[in-house]
Amino acid sequence: MAAGSFKEKLFQRYLIWLCRPARIKKHLRARLPSDRKPVPVDRCRIRAAALQLELNLHKSPFDYADEMHRRTREAVDRGAQLIVFPEYNNLQLMGMLPGIEKIEENYRDKDSANKEAGGGGEEEVNLTDLYRFMSPVVRPLVHTVFSSLSAAYGLYIMAGSYILADNGEIVNRSFLYGPNGELIGSQDKVHLLPVESGWSLKRGSSFSVIETALGKLALPVCMDATYYETFRLIELAGADIVLLPIADQQEYNYWLALRGIWPRVQESALFGVKSALVGSVAGFTFTGRAGIFAPLEITPNSDGVLAEVEPFDSEAIAVADLDLEALARLRADHPWRDCNSALYRKYFPQIYRL
Repeated sequence: MAAGSFKEKLFQRYLIWLCRPARIKKHLRARLPSDRKPVPVDRCRIRAAALQLELNLHKSPFDYADEMHRRTREAVDRGAQLIVFPEYNNLQLMGMLPGIEKIEENYRDKDSANKEAGGGGEEEVNLTDLYRFMSPVVRPLVHTVFSSLSAAYGLYIMAGSYILADNGEIVNRSFLYGPNGELIGSQDKVHLLPVESGWSLKRGSSFSVIETALGKLALPVCMDATYYETFRLIELAGADIVLLPIADQQEYNYWLALRGIWPRVQESALFGVKSALVGSVAGFTFTGRAGIFAPLEITPNSDGVLAEVEPFDSEAIAVADLDLEALARLRADHPWRDCNSALYRKYFPQIYRL
C-alpha cells in the first residue's frame, strides 16, 4: 500500500472516530429538550418550514450538528411540524478536510485569472474522490443528527440531499425522518446536472411516495422539478406534498428560477416546499429562494405562493400552513384537470408505469 493511501485511510478512520454516533448523541443530548410535546396533526393546518441555509465550512462535527439544531429550533419555535433542508447539505462538512482553505483560495485565484484571460480552467481537485472519501464519515453523522432532532422535537424532517457513495456508486440522495427518529424514506436524484454527471453520479430511476400522518410526501431533488413528468408521476402515485431541496449553481435570476417548483405545483395540484442552499465553496456559487407553494385557487393572493423568502443569497426561513382538505376539494372539482391513464400506458409505457 502506498504511503499516501495509508495516510488517507488513517485520516479517514480518525474522522469516523471523531464523528462517531455516541459522541454526537452525547453532544446533542445536552442541548435537546427531554420533554417533547408533538403538535397534534390537523389536516387543515399542517405547518411546514422551508429553510434557506448559508453555506459555511465546519471544522468540527459539533459545529455542523449545532447549526442543524439551531435551524431546526428556529422552525420549531414557529410551530413547524415538517421541516425541509436543502440539497448538498453535506458540503459544510468538507471543512473538516485539512487544506480546504487552500483549495478555496486556489479556486478564487484561478477564477480571477480566468476572468482576466477570458478563458476557463481545469479542475485541480477531484470532487468525486472527495465525496467517496467522506461518505463513511457523512452517512452515520447525518443519520445521528437528524434522527436525534426529529425524535427530540417529535416532527418530520427532510434532511436535505447528500452526495454519498453507495455500493461503489456515487448518488445524490435525500432522506426523510419521522417523529420517532426513524428513517422513513429516501430518494436518489433522477435528473442530473452536467457537473454531476462529470462527478460520475448515478441517477435514480424512479420516484418514491411516503405515506405519513401529514399526508403522502415525495422527495425529488432540485433538477427533478424542471420537468413536468416528474410531478405528474408523483401526483399519480398519490402525493400531497412535495419536499424539494435545491442548490442552484448560478447567479440568481427570477425568471430562470421560475422553471422549477412553482409551475409544477400548478400543473399537478399539490403542495410544494422548496429549501435552498446559498453561498460559495470550491469555485461554486449557489443562490435560491426558499418557499412554500400551492395551487393558485387555494392561496390567499391567488398567486400560488404561501410563503417565500426575500433574499436569494443569505440565511432565511419560509413558514406556512398546508390545508390537505382544501387540496382534496380542489382536486375533486378542478375546472381543467384531466388524466388519461389509458393513453399514458399506450404511448408512454416506460415513463408512466401506472
